[in-house]
Amino acid sequence: MANPFQEQLLKAGLVSKQKVRDTKTQKRRDRKAKVDDGSEALKQEIAAKKQAQIAKDKALNEQRFAQAMEKGQVRGLITEFTRLAVEVPKDAELKFNYTLGTKIYSVYVNDKLQSQLLNGQLGIVRHEDSSFIVPHKLAERVNLLVPEWCGYLWQQDDNQAVVEEDDPYADYVIPDDLMW
Repeated sequence: MANPFQEQLLKAGLVSKQKVRDTKTQKRRDRKAKVDDGSEALKQEIAAKKQAQIAKDKALNEQRFAQAMEKGQVRGLITEFTRLAVEVPKDAELKFNYTLGTKIYSVYVNDKLQSQLLNGQLGIVRHEDSSFIVPHKLAERVNLLVPEWCGYLWQQDDNQAVVEEDDPYADYVIPDDLMW
């Protein structure tokens, strides 16, 4: 036993081995499920904090959007990403999925556009039910001013490989051109 208190209780005869096992199992289950104490006050406090954060973020985004509208930057962005949008070839067969909010959208691209999207050279902006494949810098600007429009933006930390110390397959390279 790793817990000396449990050992003392066992020696004194206050608990049985089965009770100790049950307690350990329940602790493990609770830790795995991350069960809180179940108090309504705690749940209400967490929900109130979430709502306050959502309201604060929404107000900040609206303020930023209003400031950008005053400066005419949003109209400029719309004309810029419609003008600089990359033309998707008619023979594009690869379906590129991206999420925007809670919805999943798709764009058909070819091999070249897919590699540019995955390497961070291009991004996807969605405005008025249309998807535009634009240069990465423009997608970053759209993400700063109107994050609701930025559908796909490659980030540096997206492609960081997680390396484990005792990975038996660390010496083997996984090809990134596999299609599942």
